[in-house]
Amino acid sequence: MRLLKLYSGSTCTPMRKAGVDDFGDFYPTRPECQTDLPKTRFKPRPGKTLSPRRWQAAFSEDGHLDIAKVLRRIQRGGVHPAIKEFVWEFLLGCYDPNSTFEERNQLRQCRREQYSRWKAECQTMVPVVGSGKFITTPIITNDGQPIIGSSMSSCHEGQVSSSFSDKKVIQWMLNLHQIGLDVVRTDQALVFYQSEINQAKLWDVLAVYAWVDNDIGYVQGMNDICSPMIILLKNEADAFWCFDHAMRRLRDNFKCTTNSIGVQTQLSRLSQVIKTIDPKLHQHIGICSTS
Repeated sequence: MRLLKLYSGSTCTPMRKAGVDDFGDFYPTRPECQTDLPKTRFKPRPGKTLSPRRWQAAFSEDGHLDIAKVLRRIQRGGVHPAIKEFVWEFLLGCYDPNSTFEERNQLRQCRREQYSRWKAECQTMVPVVGSGKFITTPIITNDGQPIIGSSMSSCHEGQVSSSFSDKKVIQWMLNLHQIGLDVVRTDQALVFYQSEINQAKLWDVLAVYAWVDNDIGYVQGMNDICSPMIILLKNEADAFWCFDHAMRRLRDNFKCTTNSIGVQTQLSRLSQVIKTIDPKLHQHIGICSTS
């Protein structure tokens, strides 16, 4: 039991041992796509890669993590795929390295319960949430009227039977089919997303996030940020919280105003920095971008 706790602070399925040559087994790709995909650049470096054994050794008896040692190991040789789901929870800030096993267990349980409540709220408005299916066509008009005959992937449970006047609810519902369309396009080469259940899991997390973060909602590109967490973390609520913490760092890139989107603001700031540090490079980039 102690070995299990060392990985994530909660009981979980024991990790399989992985040999040097079987990393492709962690993220299998569809046979017809393999020739078009770049080969992974990750290669285990004996004595340098953060391995399951070294990850275990980085915890104290009560669960404190020596994050400095972990970061040094990652910088030298990366993270073994077998422990990525556990490592990412710390790297993204979901858990304080100075917390104990018991503290993390309590926090994990509270977060899972909170996610369940948010998901239940969404499900009362759109029953398809949590059904293993997802929406790919609009279910509501811009003024909140239900679209009769609207459909979702493989079923019609996504229909809403009443009109809505709350602007937050309308905006959220208007996003749902766009999330579905992006989910279908996400990481198509991976065997993982050949399963509609897994696609629906990604859709559920993005839909709940769009409901909770009303300021951002959903913007194209968030699906690509969320996808690795859905693949790595078996528990949907845990994947949601990893995505939530990633978005805390990235959300400004998705903010839209009447004049620009967040990433344009970032590029503008970068342009000013380059102009100050290296005017010739700034001029060169400007010429190339306009030619």
